[in-house]
Amino acid sequence: MTSPQLSVRSARARDLAHQLSKREQRPIHAIVEDALVQYAARYPQQSAAAFLKRLKSLAVDDVDLDALIAENRITHDGINL
Repeated sequence: MTSPQLSVRSARARDLAHQLSKREQRPIHAIVEDALVQYAARYPQQSAAAFLKRLKSLAVDDVDLDALIAENRITHDGINL
């Protein structure tokens, strides 16, 4: 019987899991399970609105790139012949 597998497409997550596994001398699945249990306890099941509100509080404000470019735009007089 094959064991269940979890595929994570994040190199950072994979590297961190391997580092913690080596440091703690525990299998990677145990590290990931513990992290997920702690995450579930920290953030109990919530509505979609509450989840999005929490994400918004953690996010950095959006930057208006067009305004930023316009503020810092310097005109060039062209080549002086």
